Amino acid sequence: MVFNQKLDFANNMQLSMTLAALSLGLWWTFDRSRSGFGLGLTIAFLATLVTQLLVYNGIYQYTSPDFLYIRSWLPCIFFSGGVTVGNIGRQLAMGVTEIRHKECLDKMHKD
Repeated sequence: MVFNQKLDFANNMQLSMTLAALSLGLWWTFDRSRSGFGLGLTIAFLATLVTQLLVYNGIYQYTSPDFLYIRSWLPCIFFSGGVTVGNIGRQLAMGVTEIRHKECLDKMHKD
């Protein structure tokens, strides 16, 4: 059974608010840290700013911008990406720390 259903939103504001709620839900489910929230907000702000500069200078163009040269849902996507990449980086860093700790313990036991 294949589910292929398109969600129809009345306007872009409804889509943006739904994505904002899903973005916060993603952060709440997988992170819940101040640093993760701050990283998400920082990435969303900076990436949206860069995107606006690209559109303003004519390097990139949206067919129907609805929020200061860009689509209103874009910051929500950047926020989710920042939280996701932050969690991946944290997990990778914890893995490296555990490997170093294990190597240190192995050296101590050999001596």
